Amino acid sequence: MTRIKNFIVAGLLVFGVDAAVGQNDRMEAYTPARKLNKANLASTLTVIGQKEYAFTRIPLNEIKPTGALLDRLRVDLNGFVGHLDALVPDLIVKDDIYGKDRLTKKHRSKNLGNSPEGAEWEVQYLWWNSETQSNWWDGYIRNAFFAGDKTHIEKIKKYVAKILSTQDEDGYLGIYDEDLRYKFDTANGENGELWSKATLYRGLIAYYEFTGDTNVFEAVRRGVDNVMENYRINASHPFGVKKSSAGLCHGLVFTDILDWLYQQTGKSTYLDYALFLYKDYSSHELSEPDIQLYNILYLKDDLKGHGVHTYEHIRPLLLACYASDSPELKAALQIYLDKIKEVTTVTGGAVGDEWIFGRKADMTNTGYEYCSLHELLDSYTEIVKKTGDVRYADDIENTFFNAAAGARHPKKSAIAYCKTDNSYQMTGGLNFSFAPNHKQTRYKYSPAHQDVAVCCVPNAGRITPYYIQNMWLRDKDGFVALLFGGCELNTIFDNKKISIKETTDYPATSKITFDISVATPVSFALKIRKPSWMKEFIINSAYKETENYIILEKKWAGDTSIVIEWLPEIKKHLVNDEVYFTCNGQVLSLPIAAAEIPQRTYIEGFQDFEYIPQNFTLFEYAGEMPVLENGRFFANLYNSVWQKVEKKELKPIGQTVLRQTTFKIK
Repeated sequence: MTRIKNFIVAGLLVFGVDAAVGQNDRMEAYTPARKLNKANLASTLTVIGQKEYAFTRIPLNEIKPTGALLDRLRVDLNGFVGHLDALVPDLIVKDDIYGKDRLTKKHRSKNLGNSPEGAEWEVQYLWWNSETQSNWWDGYIRNAFFAGDKTHIEKIKKYVAKILSTQDEDGYLGIYDEDLRYKFDTANGENGELWSKATLYRGLIAYYEFTGDTNVFEAVRRGVDNVMENYRINASHPFGVKKSSAGLCHGLVFTDILDWLYQQTGKSTYLDYALFLYKDYSSHELSEPDIQLYNILYLKDDLKGHGVHTYEHIRPLLLACYASDSPELKAALQIYLDKIKEVTTVTGGAVGDEWIFGRKADMTNTGYEYCSLHELLDSYTEIVKKTGDVRYADDIENTFFNAAAGARHPKKSAIAYCKTDNSYQMTGGLNFSFAPNHKQTRYKYSPAHQDVAVCCVPNAGRITPYYIQNMWLRDKDGFVALLFGGCELNTIFDNKKISIKETTDYPATSKITFDISVATPVSFALKIRKPSWMKEFIINSAYKETENYIILEKKWAGDTSIVIEWLPEIKKHLVNDEVYFTCNGQVLSLPIAAAEIPQRTYIEGFQDFEYIPQNFTLFEYAGEMPVLENGRFFANLYNSVWQKVEKKELKPIGQTVLRQTTFKIK
């Protein structure tokens, strides 16, 4: 079966990918037109050359957040984002894993200060600090530069200089010493080579885009060249080890770096290598098979893997589509995205606490990990940029403003490692259920979560700047206001300087002002995305309207102010025979009064907290729609204990700790 599978994978990957992702393109089966073998595979597996994406990304230094988004960055810099190295110094400060503490064959275990998972996990603990450090630095760099915080930026400059000093003469920039790098056949089956590089290089890329430091660009380019020289395309097996685990499977998203280099240089070599990595990943028996091409097209299994892998792996599959020109890969991508919809809750929280295990989304009984939230959001942004399908922007905003906001503590600098839409307790386990002989600790609020793994907190530090950097895109006609929030765009179009200031309290309010300033008259189109939840709007300018956009296309001169307002509407939705409510895309929840239980203190001002409900009662939908009164949401809900209808205030889910989000129909 394995040999047959490999032939099928090889055959499929010879074909290549259409730019647009169809919405109803499910592929029931596929039979290769001819049988391929290792002898002719290398000559047929090629990319189609340079490929245009639907949108061009805006460089990071051309966007400046304002308003609530800037406030969020500052809060996080004063909180866990700016202090994680002080919260877990053993992981971030003391372990110089990219420098003098590079891993060798002599390393057998590492104490991370967390609860042991068993002998099978010991080997992957070795590379974990590379993920913790680099994902944290990635978010920290973006937070600091977007916020313009000079103190933090100076600290970051020293870090970047230190990292560059660890690069070897041959370009190697990673966590392994010479006796281990690129040699993992007998290294207990684990391989963190590509993953440790992907996380590190993403932060360096951000620094380069903010500063223009060409030394950093060259360091990344040389590091990637070193990988390509040692894992030869079509002549090596980066994912071919005896056992696979998290580090190896995470490594597939090294394609993020290849994608960025392709966009920077236009060299299809990087696309070719990305396709090679996806092909090799699809050709082995791995612990995370959800994304493997054979599994998607033939087995039709439900998603089962570790959630964060399943959602981040959208990006390598998407890039493989663009590296070739294959209708088969296009079909596989749509099948995969359809499956992900089935495991995503109403707030955009995709099942991943930590594994999917074939479950479908359930607002009470399936939790989502913060790592999964960030990776799914990042994957959706890449779908928009490559395909032009802006409908995925609704998914981005849903995840960011609902699931991700609802997994942050509304007042303290702490996040939930795992969270549910209906959150009835946060004492470690999932809503009153406890697995025998296992102490679940993920369902609580913490600035680090060291007792499990310091992975979700770094990703919580990445999600806001990643949202910000994708708020604006450009196409051949002009600019697309994709994601909404306060910001300034200062860029060039047709060799002329353009400034667009977006002022809004979105999604708390639905009014947005765009102030466009040009020093020299210039013609371009301003496309404002229409949210799917929007029914009506008012605007103070002439416009054209399409299914997805409000378009203002003209010759701009001087200063122009465009004011648009989506008219608010409370909506009722049905899910699993229960109802929930939204307004302006925000999911509304009924807060549950909770008693706070302080737990571990890391340093002054940073502590773990658990919560238990007080006077716990589940309410039912009594048939009346909520109303908006003076900016607050109220609903008449049925109290089944006291058997009466009570007026209760609903709040956006991001303002809650414990909450009821879905309501049984009375």
